[in-house]
Amino acid sequence: MSATDPVLVAPSLGMRKNGKNWHQPKKPFRPNAGQTSYAKRLELRKHQEAIKEQERELKEEKEAERKALIQKIKDRRAAKEEKERYEKMAEKMHRKRVERLKRKEKRNKLLHS
Repeated sequence: MSATDPVLVAPSLGMRKNGKNWHQPKKPFRPNAGQTSYAKRLELRKHQEAIKEQERELKEEKEAERKALIQKIKDRRAAKEEKERYEKMAEKMHRKRVERLKRKEKRNKLLHS
């Protein structure tokens, strides 16, 4: 540093009127400082809507995956129960008769669903 270089010094504000120099100097009160133009507000609103829409889509996708998983589990349980039921029937009656009943129930299911 040489003698000709400018030295950055905070401008002195002098003594405060009330004498409380240990407080931070207050900034002027500007009630209109936070106001934005209508175009800017519209743009901000559009941006927020886009974000909400994206969040909604993600939430729906997640919910659909969850429901698909639940449905898969229910289908698997129903198939297992049906298989066990047919195995119990097979213990009591002939295998061919059980197969006939299976086909009959399948036809009825298709007709009534």
